[in-house]
Amino acid sequence: MAVYVITEPCIGTKDTACVDVCPVDCIHPRKDEPEYESSEMLYIHPDECIDCGACQPACPVEAIFRDEDVPEQWQKYIQINADHFK
Repeated sequence: MAVYVITEPCIGTKDTACVDVCPVDCIHPRKDEPEYESSEMLYIHPDECIDCGACQPACPVEAIFRDEDVPEQWQKYIQINADHFK
């Protein structure tokens, strides 16, 4: 199953519209989590994402892609998202 990945445009933006629309709460850190302030971007947990796509149109900077559709220049963010949750 495909999962969604947050890429470079999120860095420094951290707009949480995607968090608000996610039905399974797989996008972190949320504003109420301690690491929110120190994190440079948001991340989608690859094991919790249900591939619903609700987050993608909510992102104001178009930083969210299905893993198979991540542009070439941002491919490394597939692993960066996964590593964030290890």
